[in-house]
Amino acid sequence: MAWSMKKAGGGKERVIAQTREDAKLDAEFEQGQSVEGQDESSERARVNTYLQRIQRGMEIQPLGCLLVVADGQGFALLAHSDNAPEILQSHDHQEQEDQHHVLTIGMDARTLFSPASVAELEKAAASADLQLVNPLLVRCASSGWPFYAIVHRIEAGLVMDLEPMTSPDVQMPACPPGTSQLQMQSYRLASRAISRLQCLPGGDIALLCQIVVQEVRELTGYDRVMAYRFHDDDHGEVVAEMLRPDLEPYLGLHYPATDIPQASRFLFLKNRVRMICDCRAPAVKVRQDKRVVQVLSISGSTLRAPDGCHAQYMANMGSIASLVMAVTVSNSEEGGRRLWGLVVCHHATPRFVPYPLRYACEFLMQVFGVQLNKEVELAARLRERHILRTQTVLCDMLLRDAPVGIVTKTPNIMDLVKCDGAALLYGKRLWLLGTTPTEAQIQEIGDWLLEHHRDSTGLSTDSLAEAGFPGAASLGDAVCGMAAARITAKDFLFWFRSHTAKEIKWGGAKHDPDDKDDGRIMHPRSSFKAFLEVVKRRSIPWEDVEMDAIHSLQLILRDSFQEIDDNDTKAMIYAGLNDLKFQGMNELSSVTNEMVRLIETATVPILAVDADGLINGWNIKAAELTGFSVDQVIGKPLIDLVEEESIGIAKNTLFLALQGEEEQNVEIKLKTFGAQEETGSVVLIINACSSKDLKDNVVGVCFIAQDVTRQKVVMDKFTRIKGDYRAIVQNPSPLIPPIFGTDEYGCCSEWNAAMEKLSGWQSNEIIGKMLVGGVFGVHPICCQLKSQDALTKLSIVLNNAVTGQEIEKFPFSFFDCHGKNIDTLLSANKRMDAEGRITGVFCFLHVTSPSPELQQALQAQRRSEQTAISRLRELAYIRQEIRNPMYGIMFTQKLMESTTLTEVQKQIVQTSTLCQQQLVKILDDLDLDSIEDGYLELDTVEFTLGTVFDAVISQGMMLSRAKGLQLLCDSTEEIKTIYLFGDQLRLQQVLSEFLLNALQFTPPEGWVEIKVIPNKKHLGTGLHIMHLEFRITHPGQGIPDKLIKEMFDHDQDMSREGLGLHICHKLVKIMNGEVQYCKEVGRSSFILTLELPPVQSEEQ
Repeated sequence: MAWSMKKAGGGKERVIAQTREDAKLDAEFEQGQSVEGQDESSERARVNTYLQRIQRGMEIQPLGCLLVVADGQGFALLAHSDNAPEILQSHDHQEQEDQHHVLTIGMDARTLFSPASVAELEKAAASADLQLVNPLLVRCASSGWPFYAIVHRIEAGLVMDLEPMTSPDVQMPACPPGTSQLQMQSYRLASRAISRLQCLPGGDIALLCQIVVQEVRELTGYDRVMAYRFHDDDHGEVVAEMLRPDLEPYLGLHYPATDIPQASRFLFLKNRVRMICDCRAPAVKVRQDKRVVQVLSISGSTLRAPDGCHAQYMANMGSIASLVMAVTVSNSEEGGRRLWGLVVCHHATPRFVPYPLRYACEFLMQVFGVQLNKEVELAARLRERHILRTQTVLCDMLLRDAPVGIVTKTPNIMDLVKCDGAALLYGKRLWLLGTTPTEAQIQEIGDWLLEHHRDSTGLSTDSLAEAGFPGAASLGDAVCGMAAARITAKDFLFWFRSHTAKEIKWGGAKHDPDDKDDGRIMHPRSSFKAFLEVVKRRSIPWEDVEMDAIHSLQLILRDSFQEIDDNDTKAMIYAGLNDLKFQGMNELSSVTNEMVRLIETATVPILAVDADGLINGWNIKAAELTGFSVDQVIGKPLIDLVEEESIGIAKNTLFLALQGEEEQNVEIKLKTFGAQEETGSVVLIINACSSKDLKDNVVGVCFIAQDVTRQKVVMDKFTRIKGDYRAIVQNPSPLIPPIFGTDEYGCCSEWNAAMEKLSGWQSNEIIGKMLVGGVFGVHPICCQLKSQDALTKLSIVLNNAVTGQEIEKFPFSFFDCHGKNIDTLLSANKRMDAEGRITGVFCFLHVTSPSPELQQALQAQRRSEQTAISRLRELAYIRQEIRNPMYGIMFTQKLMESTTLTEVQKQIVQTSTLCQQQLVKILDDLDLDSIEDGYLELDTVEFTLGTVFDAVISQGMMLSRAKGLQLLCDSTEEIKTIYLFGDQLRLQQVLSEFLLNALQFTPPEGWVEIKVIPNKKHLGTGLHIMHLEFRITHPGQGIPDKLIKEMFDHDQDMSREGLGLHICHKLVKIMNGEVQYCKEVGRSSFILTLELPPVQSEEQ
């Protein structure tokens, strides 16, 4: 059965439901009466009418006029606003009467403008991206009056909004005519605000929002500016505010989702800035050519009029004018952008903000979105890191104590996500943690899920009542939200959340009991007094990252909770576990060897250090550049080879890398030696790669570098020149890096030969275009960028450089003319003339795309890490699968112990128990390095030699019988009853491994003998030690020399039998013992000697 996780009240369903509610409220306002009780077809028609009016409303604000012209068909006039004749023709009354017939549908709209304006319009019409040409400065042919023309394209043609250039409400600096100059003016208006945003410390979204509203208010002068954030259920909250001192603050107020309809939110994603100058001003109708069948869409018009409901809404708020700017962030789920919130400006009197200033605000919002995106992603990464750590611990618990360890140990499943309680329903048993429903209620929830959500793997909701659970009322406020994950056909994991238990201030909630609507007409929320609502029966919503964590744990558990199947666990241990170890080791070995070869022969310098910062890797290229040979640097601190000015940077990079944070594109200078010393320091751009072991511990750092010494010298010379730049820009030398530049208005003025080679675009195709948007843009024009965020960041860099802030090593990527991605580091410097006046920007690129050899090395490293992780996961899986039948055996054992047994039966049960315990001990050996390095912690228990012999011999019986061998135990009853202190299970493991190897290499019909020779030594007053010599003797040629060599010497290529012997040899050493393998004529013997303290007679 295909299962899928369900989330009650999903996003798409919520948007559809909210749109229906928006249409209902709008219809009630327009009709002045309730529209409840209509059938489905009437509701569908109402929604369609509402959306049609929002998207294709044919009214504009009276501050300007609108024209729609045919695109590429002689600028034939398809539609115009009623006020266009008055605005565009002469204001002499008689002349207006004479010329009124001039502006008619179907006419050539170019006749309305001056020849220079017509040239600008025709050039704009030919542009693929009209955003790059806005605003156009045009003049009327009749009056000579100037306007800003803001143009956008629809299916039928071009929509042209004509706005006044000046405003009595806002003072703006004068700007020379021209699109590029106007855009540069907008950038400069926003530059101060952008600098403030970039200087803010990370990790504080509230401060970021507060600075944004401060800067917008200083730019625009509105009475009130608010940052308005959308919550997951689409309702809004004012999270930052700047306002006139005499106004009532709205900070902290929440507003229903219907305050900003879904259709309007969609338009905000298309048109990022929306201005209403006077909501009381009568709207101007737009008349279109009757031959055009479909109503034209002017939803993208900057002059679009507010609908009646919104105008009334503004009036109720005491607001006459508004400016609303969309704040978007990356949509990680669906790609593209999503609406995070809005920055909203209100004014008590009419207010008009000219287009360049609105464009500056839009640019500021783009920068704000980039900064906000970083903060949102950082918070998400921190949550994911916490969840990942908890998942790792829970998985480890599953290996040690499945399944109940995840609810009985610490941390437990409550630590995975934020919750008030959790429960495991497994095998009709329940384990409860924290605040949960009763056992009967949880069983009822499980039955409800199986009946109503049988096709899903789980359910998440912030309200069980709204999700349809019939027993929700009986749960009270203690349990409102739930996330459930199905782990088998009838078993579940549950997480529970209590009600939010908080008071929310609504900005004039529509059910305010003191709010009385006018009986004659339905009003859109006529009161805006703060109204308190206590949120009950609803929990905090479950976040996507939390559901991902729950789903990941669910997948692990569904593989682990299988029906108990009694398998031959000993065979699984040796055939599965050891095969897996050695398959992984062989693959890792070959990958590692290939990686070492690639690094040694790479054409870029690569160096590595251990956890103490001592150099343990230094390839040929690094030796060639610095003059230091491998022998000279191995074992030395890396810091000793770094120039003094780079020591701080190098120490910080190394420190972060050893913490697992890999710094990229860091510039350091290394000392040189011998013949290289004359050329001075080597300048490297390094990327740090943390080296980790199988337990994810950082054990060293590899630095992959690029030599930029020559480019750095050229750049230093270039920036020191104050006059003649062209000598370097036009120099064809291969030492000159890719260089491009702009003039003071942002047009590309330089594009050198290296840049032509890198991009594939010739300078004559590039020079004169706007660098941002025309050369580098999100559309496939010339050098395409990956996203709008990348374009915004480039704009910030260039504008900072124009104001004198030099930029070093900014990561910058673009696609060349063939669609190949180019990764570079960009450095930007101001360009100055002889008088010291800034005349533009020069940009230098350093290409960071790795060489083919380096790419191979990195791929080899990734393969190595992936193989290691894959093998570790498979190993964990096999360990867990062995445990599952083990629980069945142990349960059966417990049942047998509770029955009446003879002494012989009790001995058999005890031997079986010891073998099980030995197996569990082996399964717990997650870290073989601890055995290899000799720091494994031993357990000390009291035991008899007889119980050890019984457990060891039982493990060899199957093989001895299969080969027809006699298994002899030469020990007296007195020896078997000797009581000792030590690690019984490790001793069993060692002796059974040696015994099985002896059986394996004994000829059929032969024999194997195991015996022990004890010798009690007196150490002092009342102190003794038992010296034990175990001998396992067998006839034949004995164990192959290769295996015996592997037992004593560690070798990555050893066989699985060799690894078993090697591990047991190490265990003997940890127990302070010795092991030998002696070959005699016709027989061979394992001889194991160790000393253990005996239990004194009174203790026995």
